[in-house]
Amino acid sequence: MVIEMKQVALILSGCGVYDGAEIHESVLTLLALDEAGVKVTVAAPDGEQYHVIDHATGQPTGETRSMRTEAARIARGPVASVGALDAATFDAVILPGGFGAAKNISTFAIDGEDAKVHADVESFLIAAHAEGKPLGFLCISPAIAAQLFGPKHVQFTIGTDTEMAETLQHWGGKHSSCPVDDIVVDHNLKIVSSPAYMLAERIGDANIGIRKLVQAVLELCED
Repeated sequence: MVIEMKQVALILSGCGVYDGAEIHESVLTLLALDEAGVKVTVAAPDGEQYHVIDHATGQPTGETRSMRTEAARIARGPVASVGALDAATFDAVILPGGFGAAKNISTFAIDGEDAKVHADVESFLIAAHAEGKPLGFLCISPAIAAQLFGPKHVQFTIGTDTEMAETLQHWGGKHSSCPVDDIVVDHNLKIVSSPAYMLAERIGDANIGIRKLVQAVLELCED
């Protein structure tokens, strides 16, 4: 009997916790997927990061950098354009966090309740969801789930930040407080979230929740 390999799209927002995709979260997700025997397509939106941060000083550099070019540092090679992806070809989608999720893919970090999601990412996630594909969101990226699926009353977590949770519930979703080593699963919408570096103080802390999220997403593929 031939067992078909699962295919997962990993959506990055650049490279680096302060201006792109969180590197530890991205790599830990890639490792968990690889160990599960999953084929991964790394993708990012076309366009520039909101800004570029010197991660040693925390200050903007004044440079401009492409999200896809920066994401290729993590992928160790070419990164697909989210706008060119066909949701029908994937079994699931996962988005690591990092401020790029709230600055580049979404504008939540800048615009709060008036935030918008990058058009290509929005179209892809909505198409994947419409086909019943599970979606996983880490760290701050559940803000994207709240924006897109709040009207469907999505259950999600960004950890234990009650003030931020209240803002995210503006779109209609329900936030659940969650420790770093656990996940929140919305079985109805097939959406999984975990706090990761919203709470993690060590890479090992983030790893526990990330592995649980990957496992839950893959299990939802079988539902």
